[in-house]
Amino acid sequence: MPEKLDLTQSRSVQDFLKAVYGLQQGEDPVATNALAEVLDVKAPSVTDMAQRLESAGLVDYERYKGVRLTETGEALALKVVRRHRLIELYLVSELGYRLQDVHEEAEHLEHAVSDRFIEAIAAKLGHPDSDPHGDPIPSADGTIARRDMFPLTEWPLHAMAHVARIRAENPEMLQHILDRGFKLQAHIELLGRDPFEGPITALVDGKMRVVGYQVAACILVEPTEKP
Repeated sequence: MPEKLDLTQSRSVQDFLKAVYGLQQGEDPVATNALAEVLDVKAPSVTDMAQRLESAGLVDYERYKGVRLTETGEALALKVVRRHRLIELYLVSELGYRLQDVHEEAEHLEHAVSDRFIEAIAAKLGHPDSDPHGDPIPSADGTIARRDMFPLTEWPLHAMAHVARIRAENPEMLQHILDRGFKLQAHIELLGRDPFEGPITALVDGKMRVVGYQVAACILVEPTEKP
């Protein structure tokens, strides 16, 4: 009798679960069309995978509504997210990769290395809680530290903050943001916000910068504590 295939070891399954996790908001299911766009596959392929993973107990799937992770599916998704973000941080901090180059590299490596290798990276880096984009790194037991971050588009004028997260996977968008000085921990003071989703003007480490609304929405900040 042939051995039963372990779906959790499949790259396509891991990518699917990670995509659901990234798109899932609260209790709302993720639409199959949204998953198809992120995974760059046809909608029927998403439906087929969702049905397979529902049978395996990894997702809940309802036709015309979408997909939600089960507790087991979320645990596996967080494991893959942890791998990806630790690898990104290692590439930047230890191997000198540029931030805009690490995502694709990590996409390949996250499926190729062992759990032992990942935990060795975590120990080498001092068990960090965020990656080089500022995204939270799940702990080995799947917990994530909560932080109060706000898009620059929503930050009040003249309140002091620092860049806590850059929410852009597109390399060109990321380069655009970095070229304007919005690196992690950069000091921010919002000077002006044009109406109707117009440009935003800010002091970034003491230099005046102007960025578009969509760009500013990708820059998350945290309040800077007064000395």
